Amino acid sequence: MPTLTTLDYAVIAGYVCVVIALCALVTRKSPDTEELFLAGRSLGPAAIGLSLFASNISSTTLIGLPGAAWESGISVANYEWMAALVLLFTAAFVVPVFIGKRITTIPEVLEKRFSPALRKYLSAVSLFLSIVLDTAGSLYAGALVLMLFFPHFSLAPTCAAMALFAGLYTAAGGLRAVVYTDVLQSIVLLAGSLILALLVFAEFDFSWATVSAAVDPEHLSLIRPLDDPALPWLGTLIGLPLLGFYYWTMNQYVAQRLLGARNVEAAARGAMLAAALKLLPLFLMVMPGAMATVLLPDLERADTVFPRLIAEYAPAGIAGLMLAGLMAAIMSSVDSTLNSASTLLMVDFVQPRHPTISSLQLARLGRISTIVLMILAALWAPAIDRFPGLFAYLQQTFAYVTPPLVAVFAVGFCSKRIGAGAALYGLLLGHLCSALAFVAAQFHWLTLHFTIMAGLLFAATITLIFLLQALPGMDRASEMQAAAIGSESSDKLPNTMLLRVALLAILTLVVVGIFW
Repeated sequence: MPTLTTLDYAVIAGYVCVVIALCALVTRKSPDTEELFLAGRSLGPAAIGLSLFASNISSTTLIGLPGAAWESGISVANYEWMAALVLLFTAAFVVPVFIGKRITTIPEVLEKRFSPALRKYLSAVSLFLSIVLDTAGSLYAGALVLMLFFPHFSLAPTCAAMALFAGLYTAAGGLRAVVYTDVLQSIVLLAGSLILALLVFAEFDFSWATVSAAVDPEHLSLIRPLDDPALPWLGTLIGLPLLGFYYWTMNQYVAQRLLGARNVEAAARGAMLAAALKLLPLFLMVMPGAMATVLLPDLERADTVFPRLIAEYAPAGIAGLMLAGLMAAIMSSVDSTLNSASTLLMVDFVQPRHPTISSLQLARLGRISTIVLMILAALWAPAIDRFPGLFAYLQQTFAYVTPPLVAVFAVGFCSKRIGAGAALYGLLLGHLCSALAFVAAQFHWLTLHFTIMAGLLFAATITLIFLLQALPGMDRASEMQAAAIGSESSDKLPNTMLLRVALLAILTLVVVGIFW
């Protein structure tokens, strides 16, 4: 059983004290809705980029990536480099529209283009995913590791304690507290992951030739055959871009940082910084998991790779830093999801029903809703233990739920002839197809990989929308609606910024090519 030294406890306690002090520094006593939900639209590129990275590199990632790499190889890193490309696309083409429209929630875009019903539908689905997947998943993953080092802890109380800590400072300080604690947490995450990666690499004498000779070659290839059970190349091509687009562009939990930018250039630079950082998990988290197939060949569960590496190879003090990094990952994910879920609930549901409510009243309700959502996530988190694996739980659910949403967003962005009725009913039918496919997959009637299914569900939903639009009597998009997303934005990126986006995209593809 792994044990911690006094130095480890001191490092963890120091981290907690720094987080509390930072929260106290940036928290305002009575933030209004603009401050609570969007940090007063004053965030700079460094804060945005580091916060995007920290909120994504959550405890689920720290646990899931090494575990998946140990189990099936480094192809799991395709999620990371594809995210970099999606972020660059968002920086170049989507961010100017979001900032130009001065929206508060992503579902507002669908209301401007289609109807209030579509806004509420996307918001409700986003709320569900935020609590059941993002928040609960982070709590569960963090609890697994803490229980390994503190065996007297039990699952449910550990999840509740972590949720309480993150929920309180999120409710008090809003997005500003979330972002600035994320900046600290991203530094801790990167430092801790780098140290652990070096410690694992040291077991192979810092020789890539030794690693290549010891690890199964199939475990060191990003692009896998079509019949690969973990991530086939076709799924990487047609599924991952869709999942990445939803996560990085439509997901309020992530996009809220972009919406809180002081201007379009700050948002774009922040997205570019996050894209560059997304190249690091391949080396800092995935490769150590693949190397662990040699170092820890007899593990019962893949989700225990990360804590076992800490227990086996991290010396005194470093183990405490790694656990502090894990706590940072938990906090950065939970605070982000709670703040975004509260924003969706208040802005998309409460405010439209009570248009005369004051900004301060709405902010007060937002803080209360944060606590309620925190409780719901803490109650659901222990139930994840009934599923076969954390990473599969997260990715498969996203793969079936999000493609129809991305399809509607894409149609609204690219086509001017689709009306609200076709978009709504097409989305509903798309999710019906998703539900049927998910059930068929559980009973093994359908054996296609979930990433390939994501691409097919996206194509099916778009087809359904256009077929419905062709029916007699179906409403057409008004001129105002048709122009709402696709119109030219007054905020544009300069050509020099677009060139940097292109260069970063090329760098990403070069890294992928090395590990083809």
